[in-house]
Amino acid sequence: MPNRLRAWLAAVVVVAGAAAGTAPQAYAEARDPGVAGARGVQAAPKSVTVDVSQDTYLSQASPAQEHAAHTWLSACPSTCDGKAGAERQALVRFTVAGLPANASDVTLTLKLQAARTTDSSVAARKVNGAWTDTTTWSDRPALGATLATAKGLTSGADVSLDVSAAFTGNGAYSFAITGTAGAQAVFHSAEATAGDGPRLTVTYTEGAPGDDEGGPTTDGPLPFALASTAKLRASGKKVFAHYFPPYPISLDNQAPASDYYARNYLKPEGENGKHAAYGGLLRDRPIGRSPLSGEYALEDLKTEVRQAIAAGLDGFTVDILSVSSSNWTRVQNLVKAAAAVDPGFKVVLMPDMNGLASVDSATLATALAKLASSSSVYKLGDGRLVVAPFKAENRTAAWWSAWMTTMRDQHGVKVALVPTFLDFNKNRDAFASISYGFSNWGNRNPAANAGLAANISRAHTMGKIWMQPVSVQDSRPNQGVYDEAGNTENLRLTWKGAIDGGADWVQLTTWNDYSEGTQFAPSANNGWTYLDISSYYLTCFKLGCPKVTNDVLYLTHRVQPAAAQPTYAQTKLMKLRSGSTPARDTVEVLTMLTASTPVTVTVGGQKQTYTAPAGVSARTFPLATGAVSASAARGTAVVAKSVSAAEVKARPYAQTLQYYGVSSGR
Repeated sequence: MPNRLRAWLAAVVVVAGAAAGTAPQAYAEARDPGVAGARGVQAAPKSVTVDVSQDTYLSQASPAQEHAAHTWLSACPSTCDGKAGAERQALVRFTVAGLPANASDVTLTLKLQAARTTDSSVAARKVNGAWTDTTTWSDRPALGATLATAKGLTSGADVSLDVSAAFTGNGAYSFAITGTAGAQAVFHSAEATAGDGPRLTVTYTEGAPGDDEGGPTTDGPLPFALASTAKLRASGKKVFAHYFPPYPISLDNQAPASDYYARNYLKPEGENGKHAAYGGLLRDRPIGRSPLSGEYALEDLKTEVRQAIAAGLDGFTVDILSVSSSNWTRVQNLVKAAAAVDPGFKVVLMPDMNGLASVDSATLATALAKLASSSSVYKLGDGRLVVAPFKAENRTAAWWSAWMTTMRDQHGVKVALVPTFLDFNKNRDAFASISYGFSNWGNRNPAANAGLAANISRAHTMGKIWMQPVSVQDSRPNQGVYDEAGNTENLRLTWKGAIDGGADWVQLTTWNDYSEGTQFAPSANNGWTYLDISSYYLTCFKLGCPKVTNDVLYLTHRVQPAAAQPTYAQTKLMKLRSGSTPARDTVEVLTMLTASTPVTVTVGGQKQTYTAPAGVSARTFPLATGAVSASAARGTAVVAKSVSAAEVKARPYAQTLQYYGVSSGR
């Protein structure tokens, strides 16, 4: 990763390149008319082609043989042209230099010229280990996940493979070309006397000189121009949000002031006092709406799909808690809603092996096979159904292997298993032979998220994709436990782990589990704050960090000191999770600014002013009782202002340890 990006990830201060594309309709909202802003014009894309610096191929049949001097590169499956144990892999290396610091919207295209016409299928994969042009099969490097695939070669024609997901900035790039099916694939090498050797085309958009501060600006709620849905989905990297069926937008189609959430989940006396001991089941809820006519439950799910698309998400991982209850009905309706709104928005099936502990293999197979027929359910390019069971280790690897056989033989559905473990390191080896990839549920505090790259590297070394959990916070009144998220520190750190570690997919944990306080979805307490912040990091993950073109402040704080006692007679209070980051009482201002700007923060009547740099930065202030707000002004023009609707109290009515969020952009 380039020094520029490393510095940003470490210090949360970045100056990035100009963004490209257009924001989805749902984000085209007007700014406060009292806040300054103007729309600018973006630069045209540029392209540069880099010749290969090193290339060779490796042969399983000749494990000690070097091939650096050969005029061709070869790739072939393990059974190559009818001969078993004869796999071949090609290795290519490029050096990208001179890419400007304000480059954005970067794509990498690997071009290989075929030396023969064959029916070969090939894949481009990232090389994770060290190699030289004298490397042999015996000391071959470890390979990462597949970046791109191609099928069918024509002599003298280029095969183009989009390897943009590997982009990290200036530096060395190594790729392996492997054969996945068909005949041996043969390409011209750098030593070829006729034809072209491997090339890497880098396409990017460059900001105008001086764009590190100021320059073109955009309107709308986001601090940058979100790329089009098509461009985001073209990335090999995927971002899903975990959908938890018990908490849809509405449970009874009533007005939010008196609906089921208001009557029974947010009040301690709700559901006949069932949640009185811990002051009520929930502390937040989905943004309410007026009663609807018709199939309100389906329409609400369509709304959530549209919200997720607007934020740039690729889809939902849906928690399948049962195959017969109201939660099962919501799962089926979510699949139906996604297909109706946009079949390109995908639903990943995630059977919950806690909730499904008593469901047998055949019943689960029948239920998931039914869902698999929908166009909105996520399948790989080869047609395999992606299944990502939560707490997969609740069943043995042998059980899952037999279940996958049932899916294939009785329902005609091949499965790509991506188990989501509670303990990845304990279970990875047992599941390796049956899994396409791995994930874990993850943690919700900075101390526990300090070494995320290790799991990603381990998965890639095993030849698996990795789905990295990204989270905001976690507080569970009914379980009596919370994590110290450190305002948005945990959110930024888990995104850093996904980006820096080279994860293949991301799972936002969660979209809407309000009982654990982990929600990203637009909510009553947070609005779109955490989803908007994630749209920025999502873009960094998929396309490279965009240039900040709109001034936005994100303000986060609790409504009580962490140790405060509630006035309601709770008998069960949340305690800090063992091993968590220590509790803290802070207000955080996360700024995304087009230029360095004085920012004034008011907490409990006390004002403090500091100068925030251009780009992305975060600063904290002591929490105090009273109102909380922040504003950024250049001269007499207020360019961004956030005013929290939640007042900090010395003693809350019910213990509330979630961080509230507010954006100046909305």
